[in-house]
Amino acid sequence: RLDSSIRTLIGLFTSSLANVQMEAARCLHELSHSSDPAVAEACLPVTSYLLTYLSGHSVEFTELCLYTLGNLVVESQAVRKQLLPQGIIPVLASCIQSPHEAVLEGLGYVLSQLLQAKEAPAEIIPLVLDSVLPEHMLRLVRSGLGTGVGAAVEFAWCLHYIACSPSAAAALRSLGALPALAALLVDLASELPPDAPEGLELLVCPVLRSLGNLLAEESGYEAQLRDERLLLALFLLLQHFLPQHPFLAQECLWLLNNLTADEPFFCSALLSLDLLPALLQLLPCSQLAGVLVLTVLCNIAAKGPAYCQQLLRQPALPLLLPTLELPDPGTVGQCLELLHLLFLHWPEAAADFIRQSGGRALERLQNTPELRERAGALLAMVGQPLAASAVGPSLAAFSSSS
Repeated sequence: RLDSSIRTLIGLFTSSLANVQMEAARCLHELSHSSDPAVAEACLPVTSYLLTYLSGHSVEFTELCLYTLGNLVVESQAVRKQLLPQGIIPVLASCIQSPHEAVLEGLGYVLSQLLQAKEAPAEIIPLVLDSVLPEHMLRLVRSGLGTGVGAAVEFAWCLHYIACSPSAAAALRSLGALPALAALLVDLASELPPDAPEGLELLVCPVLRSLGNLLAEESGYEAQLRDERLLLALFLLLQHFLPQHPFLAQECLWLLNNLTADEPFFCSALLSLDLLPALLQLLPCSQLAGVLVLTVLCNIAAKGPAYCQQLLRQPALPLLLPTLELPDPGTVGQCLELLHLLFLHWPEAAADFIRQSGGRALERLQNTPELRERAGALLAMVGQPLAASAVGPSLAAFSSSS
């Protein structure tokens, strides 16, 4: 019955009467919402027509064809395998130059579904990179505030899915994705209330993730981002979105971690712009946010004595003591790593820590099996008596845990 109905629908869909075509397109779109893979596979004979009609007689008709394709792509690998040789990537590359926001948003939906497929890294992303799609995606994401947030959101997620693949990320970096997305974040931060468009957080999230992915590996392109405005934009976005959209805090912090991991410029800028107090305030925000804040602080402390000294000018140590009392070993372990770097590069910090009863906190941590060795190593560093530890093993304890 399903196959017979599809044949009838195809007959109507290929009719020369525009109103009949439109009604058939609506029926196909409704069918495409089914989560039953058998329905998607029954629609295999219609895929070539859907691609052909993307240059349809109206924006609404083209939009229906795009969303039908996107829904079928989600449910069936058979559909995806058929669409690739039928030329879906070149067809989408042609459509991406449409002046219509609704068409662009639908196109972004289809592309984002394709790029999430399990076979995407090997079979789909290379085809996308060989087309004009990436440069147009960057253009549309970059101009999202002017042309419409919907399409920009879809294409920002597309960039994120591509950037998750290391080899594909390299191709995006060569197209100038790093400075383009960084400039967009600066623009987004400048558009905050009272002028912020509705749903802005939906665009901010994939842009942050795309930048973070592009920075996940050292590439030589990091110098393109040496702009203090990017740091200021991150903290403005944090301040704005934290009350209503706290999930964005960890997205901002993950990008901040990648910015400061290997680049002294951003470590220096964070300190010189006096952003450290705002960063420290995020410690209790959530478990993951706390770990990321501590990781960023470790990135700064690892740069050497001058950076540690500046960290300690802020009330960092008093904030670390409550962190050592938290029940999560991951957060406490990262805190111990930070203390190790501070004591190593700025020994005066150890004396301050002991004066603030830090020694007792470390002694208590020796009762936690996964933290015992590192807590003991720190006690040895600060000269506290231990049952069976020495300063010698202290560095090994941290080098093996990091």
